[in-house]
Amino acid sequence: MTLRLTWVQPEDLLGHELAQAYQDGRAPEAIAARWHAAGGPEAPPRAGTSPTPASRYLRALAGDLLDELAELPSGLADAEPTDLGQIRAHCPDWPARPGTAPAPTQAHLEAAWLGRAVGCLLGKPVEKLPLEGIRDLARAGGNWPLRTWFTARGVPDDLLRTHPWNRRSAPTSLAENIDGMPEDDDLNYPLLNLLLLQRYGRDFTTADVARLWLDELPAGRTFTAERVAYRNLLTGIEPPHTAHHRNPFREWIGALIRADVHGWTNPGDPAAAAAAAHRDATLTHTANGVYAAMFTAATIAEAATGHGDIHACLRTGLTVVPPASRLAEAIRHAVHLARTTEDFDTVVDALHTTHRAYHWVHALPNTALIAAALTHANGDFSGSICRAVSGGWDTDSNGATAGSVAGLLTGAPAALPDHWTTPLKNRLATSVADFDGIGFDTLAQLTHQLTHRETRHP
Repeated sequence: MTLRLTWVQPEDLLGHELAQAYQDGRAPEAIAARWHAAGGPEAPPRAGTSPTPASRYLRALAGDLLDELAELPSGLADAEPTDLGQIRAHCPDWPARPGTAPAPTQAHLEAAWLGRAVGCLLGKPVEKLPLEGIRDLARAGGNWPLRTWFTARGVPDDLLRTHPWNRRSAPTSLAENIDGMPEDDDLNYPLLNLLLLQRYGRDFTTADVARLWLDELPAGRTFTAERVAYRNLLTGIEPPHTAHHRNPFREWIGALIRADVHGWTNPGDPAAAAAAAHRDATLTHTANGVYAAMFTAATIAEAATGHGDIHACLRTGLTVVPPASRLAEAIRHAVHLARTTEDFDTVVDALHTTHRAYHWVHALPNTALIAAALTHANGDFSGSICRAVSGGWDTDSNGATAGSVAGLLTGAPAALPDHWTTPLKNRLATSVADFDGIGFDTLAQLTHQLTHRETRHP
């Protein structure tokens, strides 16, 4: 029996690193030619591993070429730094530290936790599906434009064969079988960051994040950049080199999905939220992957004050992103599209055309889609999560982040429609520590305690 491990085999990483090299301004043509001349495959298009094992020669060659690619200079390095001091130097509107920090209520935080879970769950059954598959399945279920949970009821068998639900998620995330919030990495990471602040406080380091992961995060529940960084830790590589070494996923979405707690616990202080997200993100990510987390944390920190509208929150988020970076350009473009285009499908089609060269888990297209969904829906909860999920790419992660922001803005769990929250039964499944089966009300209480403790006072 051959065990095909996802996201770590050199022959599967090489194709992704070649794509990353083209995108971040290196010149990998000669290395790509050597790989393809040897019979090396392209990167797996949607899954984390190729279907058949590579030869020992190809595996060894892939490792060598990964190291050669890492030595190529990037033409975008000056405009897209990873060091926090350099990022701040690139951001002329970096937010000032506030004199006071109004904390969100426990009700605000419960709505945010619930919103994150609902948005994630909505996107789970269609994760990895192409955009046309999402649209066809929703239409067949009488649910387009998207407004409620996906269902298999009434969907023709031939369509389900063409676009099968995500096999891990369909048993727990279709309208007919939701029974509480199932386990998902998009909820595991916020739980880990609760533990991070409980154990290490607001001045945690990137090494503290690594220690916590090794103690509490099962390796099998990591993916893409997180799995590579976890592997690197186990081989003795220390942060921040864990984000660089043979890690072609370092600008993907993984750091973004870990950012919420940093925003929730730094209300009204987007600079502190962004700095915390940076310390977290640099375990696994660089450049635009880090900026996506900082943007999200700063946006949420502004939303946590209880008086900012979604457009002000997104503008605040952009102040911590280097304005000449690809991520800043992608967000600005997405927000402009959403503000000037009535039909959201048209917005989505334009985003998919613009970002067609990027992988479906990359931070650029997904962050752009989240910003577009929140803008187009004007921060409305249902409108935001349905737009984020209906736009494709990393559907559960995008729904989760849009739901967190929009849920926080509602101010209370009672403001979220019952058809979204009732099936969750105030119960979250997880593989993290002792949190399995916890209620969202309890999570809000724990977060509120941290927020009160972590908030700076004059």
